[in-house]
Amino acid sequence: MIDLNDIVVFARVVEAGSFTAAARLLAMPKTTVSRRVAALEREVGVRLLQRTTRSLNVTDAGRLYYEQSSQALRTIEEANLRLAEAKAEPSGTIRISAPVGFGGHFLTAAVVDFLAMYPKTKVELRLTDDKLNLVEDGIDLAFRTGILQDSTLIARKLGSTHRLLCASPDYLARHGMPKRLADLAHHQCVIAGPSTSGTHWVLDGPHGQETVTVAGRFAANEMQAVVAATLAGFGIAQLPHSIAEPLINGGRLSRVLRDYTTPAGGLHVLYPSSRHLSPLVKAFIELAADRISSLANTVADQQ
Repeated sequence: MIDLNDIVVFARVVEAGSFTAAARLLAMPKTTVSRRVAALEREVGVRLLQRTTRSLNVTDAGRLYYEQSSQALRTIEEANLRLAEAKAEPSGTIRISAPVGFGGHFLTAAVVDFLAMYPKTKVELRLTDDKLNLVEDGIDLAFRTGILQDSTLIARKLGSTHRLLCASPDYLARHGMPKRLADLAHHQCVIAGPSTSGTHWVLDGPHGQETVTVAGRFAANEMQAVVAATLAGFGIAQLPHSIAEPLINGGRLSRVLRDYTTPAGGLHVLYPSSRHLSPLVKAFIELAADRISSLANTVADQQ
């Protein structure tokens, strides 16, 4: 029966280019390396290495055997690594990026729970609506909403997001509740964008997808500012469900035109590579996925 350790030694000899270098890498005597390779050759019945006093050459059979066996060894090493990671308790620092609208409420709560579950972890959370470069900025994973741009990043879809039309009770008391989508054109709107005028809102409703042009006195490209202006009574806004729901339940905002929402967009988590994904990153992704799934089920029950 072929000894797997003999195959490992043979592969290291091929990679190192000599018995001496392989012995140094494997931390074993050169004679042991030579003996293990000879034992493997006896088992397979083919000469794998051509040895002389001055050189070492891999035979055609040896090259073929190395290519096939090295792939198997990498698979075994990967399996051992995955098993070790599965048994390891998450520890260390994880750096996360997320849009302000998503991260300010939902993700912050998930981070707090994560830190409580895994005492050996630290979290650095960057809330920004800018698209950061994960590699250059040292980000372990990023949450993104909407349509993803092509990239080399690994993306996992966690769910869908949409926005609700909301306004403060004070604003509605002063300006009235809109009855039809077209009424929004005659209301003040708080706009998540660069301009206070000429903004087109695309909404899904009873009659399919419709568009209305809105304007207002305040616009911002940062969601916390949009929320603050809406709470202050400056108009009707589109707010992410994860932000709007607790404010509506607490009486600080009221739902407007309940039959309308923005088209659902994808919610993804992105990370630089799926290879050797750390237990730390894996654990947070799974926690976030579970929370988003629970949130989606709660929304479905309320509809």
